[in-house]
Amino acid sequence: MANKNIIRTLMVDIPSVPGSLGKLATAIGLSGGDIGEVETIQVGPNYTTRNITVQVEHEEQLSELLEAIHRLEGGFRIHTVSDEVLRSHEGGKIHMKSKMPIESLADLRRVYTPGVADVCRVIEEEPEKAGIYTSIGNTVAIVTDGTAILGLGDIGPVAGMPVMEGKSALFDQLAGINGVPILLNTKDPDQIVQTVKNISLGFSGILLEDIASPHCFEVEERLKKELDIPVMHDDQHGTAVVTLAAVISACKSAGVDLRKARVGQIGLGAAGLAICRMMMTYGVKNVIGTDKSLEAKARLENYGGDSVDSIEKLMECSDIVIATTGVPGLIKKEWVRQGQVVLALSNPKPEIEPEDAQQAGAVYAADGRSVNNVLGFPGIFRGVLNAGSNEITHSMLVAAAEAIAACTKTGDLVPHPLDPNVHKMVAKAVESASYLSDREVKQQRICVQRKIHKKIPVFQ
Repeated sequence: MANKNIIRTLMVDIPSVPGSLGKLATAIGLSGGDIGEVETIQVGPNYTTRNITVQVEHEEQLSELLEAIHRLEGGFRIHTVSDEVLRSHEGGKIHMKSKMPIESLADLRRVYTPGVADVCRVIEEEPEKAGIYTSIGNTVAIVTDGTAILGLGDIGPVAGMPVMEGKSALFDQLAGINGVPILLNTKDPDQIVQTVKNISLGFSGILLEDIASPHCFEVEERLKKELDIPVMHDDQHGTAVVTLAAVISACKSAGVDLRKARVGQIGLGAAGLAICRMMMTYGVKNVIGTDKSLEAKARLENYGGDSVDSIEKLMECSDIVIATTGVPGLIKKEWVRQGQVVLALSNPKPEIEPEDAQQAGAVYAADGRSVNNVLGFPGIFRGVLNAGSNEITHSMLVAAAEAIAACTKTGDLVPHPLDPNVHKMVAKAVESASYLSDREVKQQRICVQRKIHKKIPVFQ
């Protein structure tokens, strides 16, 4: 059997009896495990909890090792068996921390009682000053009902918490924003809307996350109308922003004029429909889409696009093809036309492998491994909060996409997602767009497109 060198970390309760750690180490060794790091997590009256890193050659050996520990007498207990990814999530990825030390009575009187009463009075008289004297002005709620977590589907809000924590960590690192996960124990759109409205006073923005189609559309539309703070569903608009940036870069590499091209979208779920709307806002005049759902196709037509009945027909008449279905191998090589741009963005397996699409005649093809929403949402909200805007418009989103494209190196699809300069540029572009009229936005967009084409950095 091939040597895979599997490394796992076991969190084990070890009885507080002399020789217990040796007994555990012997069981691991006799099962073929090699012990690495040993870390004490907690010392109790009866047990000591330790993380013990072990290396084995294959999964069967790991199973034998775990069984040997289970057979030990005296109360040994395995809590978790973690790999590097799971270990990085132990205890969660975020925590709330005070910005200032409270080390004396004078500190206490300033930040709490009695001094804080004066601040409360100021905000009572001028509520808008909460944005200055509290964290509300820099805090965004990350809201999910857990119905569309990654590609895992409806696994519930608690199972989706690692995703929400990840968003929060990225908000902090890339944009200096406090992101607070909000898990909703309901799938009812009315209850979701009412709950978000009830908690909205504590936030300056709402990021909806992993809420399934079609009720994600209703939830977002209603919240946008009923709240006076910006609301964005990331699976729709965050994905669409980064996809538009990728398409701009792909067209530049392929020598294709995006605004004059016919764009075909395969899959009209939350992301697919938002991509179509983003393309139309950018100025693409011919957008078509296909989906199994008649309701989804009707939505596209209502937004101003056209629908077709099959993927094969869409491939026949599209210059640029974007796929977001989550179905590996959905696009057949024989459907690819000479000179097409094909972006099969489903992860981890695309609708068609880029190499296959290029062999079939595509002038440019890519998968979705680098097309990550993290390029969009931190900078978008940073820009919106900086501007004090109460909404996120499609003009702002297009500005964000153009900023991402302007930061993309020649030959790449999108820039590195952790490049801090990208997020600063996105924030600046969004903030600038928030101040402009529709006419001014259009004029600036033409200028930006010219700069992208000439490879001149924008927003300097």
